Amino acid sequence: MTIIRFAAAYLTLFLFPGLIFAEDAPQDNNVTHSFNLLGQQVTPAQMYSATTPQQHEAWHKKMQATVVDLLGEMPEAVPLEVKWTEEEKFEKFTRHKIYVRTERNYWAPVYYFVPHELQGKTPAIVCLHGHSGIAPYIRLNETPEQKKKTDESALDYAVFMAEHGYITAAIVVRGWNETVGRQDFGIKYPPRSCHETTMNAFLMGMTPQGIRCWDAMRVIDFLETQDQVDATRIGACGLSGGGTLTMYLPILDERVKLAMIAGAFSEYRTSIYAMHHCICNTLPGIMREGEMADVVALYAPRPVLLINGIDDRIFPIDGARKEYARLQKVYQVLGQPENVDADFFEGGHAWSNNKTLAFLKQHFGQ
Repeated sequence: MTIIRFAAAYLTLFLFPGLIFAEDAPQDNNVTHSFNLLGQQVTPAQMYSATTPQQHEAWHKKMQATVVDLLGEMPEAVPLEVKWTEEEKFEKFTRHKIYVRTERNYWAPVYYFVPHELQGKTPAIVCLHGHSGIAPYIRLNETPEQKKKTDESALDYAVFMAEHGYITAAIVVRGWNETVGRQDFGIKYPPRSCHETTMNAFLMGMTPQGIRCWDAMRVIDFLETQDQVDATRIGACGLSGGGTLTMYLPILDERVKLAMIAGAFSEYRTSIYAMHHCICNTLPGIMREGEMADVVALYAPRPVLLINGIDDRIFPIDGARKEYARLQKVYQVLGQPENVDADFFEGGHAWSNNKTLAFLKQHFGQ
């Protein structure tokens, strides 16, 4: 039998010289393995290395153009239109429901919080929610289960800051809740269309981050029309997917004077690249150009507060610490190291108010 098998093998190799036997098949022949190796091999082309303000400016000019290009085409601008539809008074603020026309075929829903006791022109904060949708972030139609989630993760930062005297604008991010189109497959709640938003944006030369930031920019247009708002003190904040948007928004809009980024800052290669994330977090090509610290460095020395739970499983703390150290060097080069801070708190994928009010008071004087 051994001679017969040898003869059969010899004949097979003679007739089919490219044939591979099972024991010779490549191991680890899957996309996870191949992309892991690719990620290790890629060195971002525009990693920050400046040591002087002049070198920073040269780097900034090139990297800014690159990231703006990666964020994709923006919608066509239309004249600002706002519809006021609801008003509800609470103990410390009034919550308005408005719609801001951000492009020809889209109106962004916004919950606009105005404190009752304003001390003249007041700072305003654009608040961007994560993948739980708008409801838990503003305590809307709260159920006991939803209240528990909001309390545990401090999701209600738009409410919290309004209670402490800041005007806040909590946007229903495009593709969630009442703006939903085709529901994401496998997601029962909340209403969300991240897959449709992302795929269609890509097909149109856009990105989900770009068009969602565009909506936020149009909301800033609205804020500038409000007598109560100090247009020189507008900030942005967000958790998770909202944190991702907050990371890109100040690049596109210099009117954003400070940013608080929660549950979104780490390393691309050890977070979004390395594990399951919603496709809407994907910015095509960014890893070939830089890491997260390089992105945030584009709006240095504007103040930035990074908020990360040390047990956040989808934005690992080791990556956050590494990139924060790199970002500190940028602010040192620009002579304003006090403008960047981090709250690496005991907790998971959540918001934290350990430092928010002190950070706002330091930079907005409120």
